[in-house]
Amino acid sequence: MCLAVPAKICELRPDNMALVDIQGTQREVSLMVLDGDAGIGDYVLIHVGYAIERIDEDEALRTLEMFAELSLTDEAFGSAVPQLPEDDE
Repeated sequence: MCLAVPAKICELRPDNMALVDIQGTQREVSLMVLDGDAGIGDYVLIHVGYAIERIDEDEALRTLEMFAELSLTDEAFGSAVPQLPEDDE
């Protein structure tokens, strides 16, 4: 399963790079595969260090809110990822 996370562009940098903010955490990402231009204040989807698509602010905020809700559910009920039995060999 692939996951892309919404991030807000804070700063454009040389060599097609940008500093983005993902819920308070800043990271440098590549804009190399992004189709079209993006600027400071725009939201983009980040996947493995690359901005892959520009999205509107409403969609970005809805997605981040969903991630926060999933995090709360995970904390309340434990991890949703099944644990494999340990190999006794």
